[in-house]
Amino acid sequence: MLRFLGIRLLQAIPVLIIMSIITFVIIQAPPGDYGDFIRTNMITQGNATIDAANRAAEAYRESHGLNDPLVIQYLRWIWGIVTAGDFGQSYAYNKPVLDVIVQRLPPTIAIALTCHLFASLFGIGFGILAATRQYTWIDTVLSFVSFLGMTIPRFLLALIILYILAYRLNVQELGSFYSSKYGGQDFWLGWFDFNWAKLGNLIQHVWPVVAVATIGGLAYNMRVMRANLLDTLNAQYVETARAKGLGESGVILRHAVPNALHPLIAYQGVVLPYMLTGEIEVAIVFGLATIGPAIVGSMAIGDVFVTASLLLVLGATLIVGNIIADILLAALDPRIRVGKD
Repeated sequence: MLRFLGIRLLQAIPVLIIMSIITFVIIQAPPGDYGDFIRTNMITQGNATIDAANRAAEAYRESHGLNDPLVIQYLRWIWGIVTAGDFGQSYAYNKPVLDVIVQRLPPTIAIALTCHLFASLFGIGFGILAATRQYTWIDTVLSFVSFLGMTIPRFLLALIILYILAYRLNVQELGSFYSSKYGGQDFWLGWFDFNWAKLGNLIQHVWPVVAVATIGGLAYNMRVMRANLLDTLNAQYVETARAKGLGESGVILRHAVPNALHPLIAYQGVVLPYMLTGEIEVAIVFGLATIGPAIVGSMAIGDVFVTASLLLVLGATLIVGNIIADILLAALDPRIRVGKD
């Protein structure tokens, strides 16, 4: 297993390099940079003359290396990451990009993992329930819910919930992790002095994001579990277990369900990026201080290193997810021998 992990980690290095190159080039492709953002702000908000704004923008580009060739900018960025863990300086936040990542990545992953936990538990449970009650009203209702979860865009659900909360129920302080008395937008502030009231307040603020981001994964898990379990229940070894007198619940839970879980375990390789994407979409709508709004905001103003670094981190989660999926498959099925044909 250690040899397998070592090989997979080594294979991940060229993947990350290629991913970083593609990401950096795509981000730089549109015309304009942060110097143009400064120029526009000076003219529209600072009443500066066009010549003064142009000189200020050019001076900023020169001092921050924005006039250097794209290859030089990329190599300088990668060299800083590899040698010093330096992801560059954020132009907009005026602080190291690593500080932005440390501030926004943990709450993003925490919400995404919570969504994944709920999607797995409820999705697999509902899938088992639907498969064991095929063609009943329970199966019909659950299939309809799954259909809605797979087809309705998550950002649309987020907009509907936001409209209901803000304009119909007059809910205040949307777009923050806590109420102002508990620290507002700072996700970690409430954990340094934990109490149940703060936890309840956090849940009140993030439940729409968790609910909307969960529904897509729940629908997928339920559909796959239902289909696989129906196939497994007709297998010969399941019929043999029944013929030996094993109870139906024992047949399902001990023989059918573990084998029906294989595709869902393999799906874990992409589930973390999928849940992160769902959280990002919804967090943008609600304006939470997570990765999603940071990516969109940095792209809008040309804060290249923030955008590239956050996208690189998201890409790394896909690689980590695939490694975890392989380990889980090997643990679940003893027939799988890692490193052998």
